Amino acid sequence: MSLQPILVPTDFTEVAHTAINHAVELAKTTETSVVILHVVKDEESKNQIASKLEAEVELANKIEGDVAVKSLIKVGNIFDDIGDAAKEVNASLIVMGTHGASGWQKLTGSKALKVITNSSVPFIVVQKEVMRESGYDCIITPMDLHNETKQKLEIVAEIAKYFNSEVHIVTPKETDKFLMHKLNGNIAWAKKYLTQKGIKNTAHIVEKKGEFVSQMLTIASKVDADLISIMNLQKNSLFGMLSNYEQEIITNSQQIPVLCVNPITTSVTGSIFTQG
Repeated sequence: MSLQPILVPTDFTEVAHTAINHAVELAKTTETSVVILHVVKDEESKNQIASKLEAEVELANKIEGDVAVKSLIKVGNIFDDIGDAAKEVNASLIVMGTHGASGWQKLTGSKALKVITNSSVPFIVVQKEVMRESGYDCIITPMDLHNETKQKLEIVAEIAKYFNSEVHIVTPKETDKFLMHKLNGNIAWAKKYLTQKGIKNTAHIVEKKGEFVSQMLTIASKVDADLISIMNLQKNSLFGMLSNYEQEIITNSQQIPVLCVNPITTSVTGSIFTQG
């Protein structure tokens, strides 16, 4: 089994440097490599940008000298070509920076959201906070009645094993007895799944469903979460866009990194860091 690299798109900004920090620390923990990507508009721009990209590689090496870091220049548009770049380097994960709610729209626009929605490779979206020394040791995982949300637990469990994390499952309370019974079944399944893998876990039921995101973020603050994992269920929507629910989490004011996973057609996702 061979280890797969982590891809980091850079536009040379502060949040891109934060993304490089997270990628390198993740690569160190998971014993894989990092590829830093920049996309230029034409062939003539390649030489002009080469030295700046090399400086990004040097920055990554200063963060962690034991991680292999390479650079990649592509011609096109980063939001159109990032998926192709991920396939080219066989990436297991994409780490990308954003400036928050207003900056997210201003800096990247709707195409960035489409990148996440259409990607088969999981994303970790970061803002300005670098990874803590302890890594992602506390992970928030919202769950609901969608069967697809169970898939993200496989990736969450894998990250949790690397960082010895505690996983906090957060679910909205259902008023309908049948739906609450089904939700309790999902919670029981998730706790059993994580426990069997030796992962510490706690379940929280949020009382007011209409305020689910804000209450989930309150829990994230109380437990000092390092990562929030979400499953994007908007892949087949008209515009292929992330919902307001997901955008609110991605651009959270606490600047907690967010793992974004799209559902797949099978029930087993496999490892995000290895391939057979």
